Amino acid sequence: MRAHRSKEHLPPAPIAIGIVGFGKIARDQHVPAIRGDRCFELHAIADPASHAAPVPRYASLAAMLAAERVPAAVAICTPPQARFAAARYALERGKHVLLEKPPAVTVAELDELRELAERSGVTLFTAWHSQFAPAVAPAREWLAGRALRRARITWREDVRTWHPGQRWLWEPGGFGVFDPGINALSVAAKILPRRLFVRAAQLAFPENCATPIAAEIALADAADTPIAASFDFLQTGPQTWDIEVETADGTLLLQQGGARLLVDGREVPLAQNAEYRGQYAHFAELIAAGRSDVDPLPLRLVADAFLVGRRRTVPAFVD
Repeated sequence: MRAHRSKEHLPPAPIAIGIVGFGKIARDQHVPAIRGDRCFELHAIADPASHAAPVPRYASLAAMLAAERVPAAVAICTPPQARFAAARYALERGKHVLLEKPPAVTVAELDELRELAERSGVTLFTAWHSQFAPAVAPAREWLAGRALRRARITWREDVRTWHPGQRWLWEPGGFGVFDPGINALSVAAKILPRRLFVRAAQLAFPENCATPIAAEIALADAADTPIAASFDFLQTGPQTWDIEVETADGTLLLQQGGARLLVDGREVPLAQNAEYRGQYAHFAELIAAGRSDVDPLPLRLVADAFLVGRRRTVPAFVD
């Protein structure tokens, strides 16, 4: 679903929002998206580190929410292991919450947050940013009603480029290669017309890590259409973020994580939407409408891959 910004769904004044966790994704993506959206006002940062912040910085979420002026909403951008506690703390205090992906470490945590948001009467938004890439909505529309034959997801990138020195990725709850891989699953779940299921998986764990560095996954939809996914965190050179879907009417290829779309080799013109601006536009509409948008499916698919996957040990990863 995309925000249309109709007048009846615009907030009467900018929503003061705080960012919890001021790492690379918050600095590179969330701050520009918030500042580019007239429905939000960047209020404060909660992070114990000493990064230079563009607004007042507090050492913790508790300190931010104990200040004289507090935000109405928070965006949780911590590593996933800390998101549940932070989101629960904010929801219990009546704050609207946007969860950076993955929204929680376990499905049970996400269920608890959804129920807490309902009881508290506030908005909870699982912000799968890749679903807001410009090719996603046109791809979903083109595939609707078509007979699918097979699909292949190829999501391979260099962890040393995108996550240098981020040891939390390799600890329990850090997701490893599923940190980017869950983006692919979120897009596939959005564009394919039927629900997805994990049938089998091969997971490669470095001998010094608790999370996988590569994965091969066999999925299927509710009509048993075969869908193969290949994730790798050690790809050097050009990076690959592709989803190819073969149908009875032709082949659709989504490339560059959703920035490019081809049908039978022909380029499809796309609006130049920015992912994070799109997700903040949707967050503003949800708050104005008094609704939540909690999508657990990408997280469930990752959990299922761990449940049915065969594990193999590979050489240690050294950053």
